[in-house]
Amino acid sequence: MPFDLIVKNVTLPDGRTNLDVACENGRIIAMEPAIKAEARTTIDGRGHLLSPPLVDPHFHLDATLSLGRPRMNVSGTLLEGIGLWGELKPIQTVEEIVERALEYCDLSIAMGIGAIRSHVDVCDDELKGVQALLEVRKQVAPYLDLQLVAFPQDGLFRADGSEENLVRALDMGVDVVGGIPHFERTMQDGARSITVLCELAEKRGLMVDMHCDETDDPMSRHIETLAFETRRLGLQGRVAGSHLTSMHSMDNYYVSKLIPLMAEAELSAIPNPLINIMLQGRHDTYPKRRGMTRVAELKAAGINVAFGSDCVMDPWYSLGRACMLDVAHMGLHVGQLSSRKDMAWCFDAVTKNAARALGLKNYGLEKGCYANFVLFQANDPIEAIRLRANRLAVIRSGKVIARTGRQSCELFLAGRPDSIDPADYAPGHAPKDR
Repeated sequence: MPFDLIVKNVTLPDGRTNLDVACENGRIIAMEPAIKAEARTTIDGRGHLLSPPLVDPHFHLDATLSLGRPRMNVSGTLLEGIGLWGELKPIQTVEEIVERALEYCDLSIAMGIGAIRSHVDVCDDELKGVQALLEVRKQVAPYLDLQLVAFPQDGLFRADGSEENLVRALDMGVDVVGGIPHFERTMQDGARSITVLCELAEKRGLMVDMHCDETDDPMSRHIETLAFETRRLGLQGRVAGSHLTSMHSMDNYYVSKLIPLMAEAELSAIPNPLINIMLQGRHDTYPKRRGMTRVAELKAAGINVAFGSDCVMDPWYSLGRACMLDVAHMGLHVGQLSSRKDMAWCFDAVTKNAARALGLKNYGLEKGCYANFVLFQANDPIEAIRLRANRLAVIRSGKVIARTGRQSCELFLAGRPDSIDPADYAPGHAPKDR
């Protein structure tokens, strides 16, 4: 019997080359050079990079693609974005949220994203976003893993009814407990919200992902409380702190204490490079802080760090195209992650590290893993980031679900090559022979 799919002659992110990957019944069955077997579908990888799916560990599907409704964010600040979102919530419908979210999911699938963790606002009594995204999760399940986080955008205690609505959302089937301690009315309420939410997650056996210290205030230190509650309740490996932007403003002595506490708690850290550097530092003149957390230091401490995209065309960010390689590219630059090892790690931050933060099972390129992967028009992870490489094929359960033609450009210059293929320009090498 033939295999369902064989992708021949590919390079893997870990540097292995000239491999064929054979798939059957939605799983990877074999990975070795020159597999001699028939397949219903065969793809010639031409030595290009085959990667597990891109993963977005932090997004807001209920707000995506709403740019300009009911108005634009004039100041570009986080707080005006929150205020604008508060204006949109009462006038949008469940059907509208479903339509926008499905449109974004289609785009993300075509861009090689195989899993998204989306925070969904629970601070409206109708829970319109929850209703909508539960429906979206059901519709996209064959193509995309969608995790939903019950997110009290207006504060668990600050907004009336938020705590009850969050519990209702979990009862409806939302996957993860969220929070926003720095947006509570006092530091004490923020810390108390972490305790309440982590205890709720422990009771229900759920993961936790909190917007934590998304501010320029160096005294916003709720990540310390999150680390403490994680260890107290035995939630190690199930908790993520998202954004963590205040860490870029903290003094070095305090951070030298904080990072080991985070490591002990086995927290994941999820900075969002595009949005963090756009929204933070708005009150600064010069020198101006850029807002991304201390990625290099967290990474050096062995903390799992994953990059999220956060927003696309919504009240907080007017750009974006569902490209996690854009996110990795920006994270590399603003984090000054310029060594070859660090640049390759940035690819991990939008693939396997993000999958670990979400707790995805059977993710990766090994025998027995789900047959979910992306063929990039690039020769290695660094080149994929440098070029924001074309996704030649997106495979889910051993079937091609999206395909993009090879990128090239014809030149009409006397005495020069007649075409340029960006993927021919491997790092440190001249263009390959044609």
